[in-house]
Amino acid sequence: MKGRWFKVYAIGYLLFLYAPIIILPMFAFNDATVIAFPLTGFSTRWFAAMFEQPTLGLAVKNSLFIAITSSILATTLGIFAARASTRYRFPMKAGIMGLIMLPLVLPEIIVAVSLLVVLLGMGVNLSLWTVILGHVLICTPFTIAILSSAFQSLDQSLEEAAYDLGETAASTFRLIILPLVMPGIISSLLISFTISLDEFIIAFFLAGTEPTLPVFIFSQFRFPAAVPVIMALGTVLVCLSIVLLTIAEFFRRRGIAKTGGKDTGGFL
Repeated sequence: MKGRWFKVYAIGYLLFLYAPIIILPMFAFNDATVIAFPLTGFSTRWFAAMFEQPTLGLAVKNSLFIAITSSILATTLGIFAARASTRYRFPMKAGIMGLIMLPLVLPEIIVAVSLLVVLLGMGVNLSLWTVILGHVLICTPFTIAILSSAFQSLDQSLEEAAYDLGETAASTFRLIILPLVMPGIISSLLISFTISLDEFIIAFFLAGTEPTLPVFIFSQFRFPAAVPVIMALGTVLVCLSIVLLTIAEFFRRRGIAKTGGKDTGGFL
């Protein structure tokens, strides 16, 4: 009996969680301009209408620039932090790592407002680079979590053997360690890219006059005629996010298998 109720609960929870995502493409392919049932017919004109908006193209370009730059910077910082936390002991290690991981639990609006006050107080003009700064701050803890798992799965004897054969610490890291954790690095890049591309609150506060994709989508909901186009755009973004997360999970599991570690759960 308990197992049956748990199954009912799980199905109800999944339906509640994913029903909006299922409804999204239904209205994206609907021919009507009004988002309501019943559906009037199948049409792809809303997807074609996306390419007729120049502001959307600029917003996509800005968001891609922010996401690519943020993912590279966050992953680079994540490599250093994960390597230090898994390989070395240093004073106040737990406290320092806890502060670095703090953005995981802080409300994004608190982070955004704090960054806005600090940057304006320093006289920094709001731009795409201030958004990148905020996205690196929130993406770095995710990269550390992913890369720490990859570094912990390494066989330390491989590193010691490289030292015995005359390799330096730098060459050992470049030739031995990085190739082994490369699946984790790729997974970290993809996760950071997805988080940055979808993030709204920090972009809303720190972008200034530069449009980003989430901010553009938010602004378009003021115009009822633009909602079907946003539904089509949302469908594309959902598909892109699913593909990126699937690839990231593939590389995460490949990295664990490559290093001989144990899979303790992932994104999918």
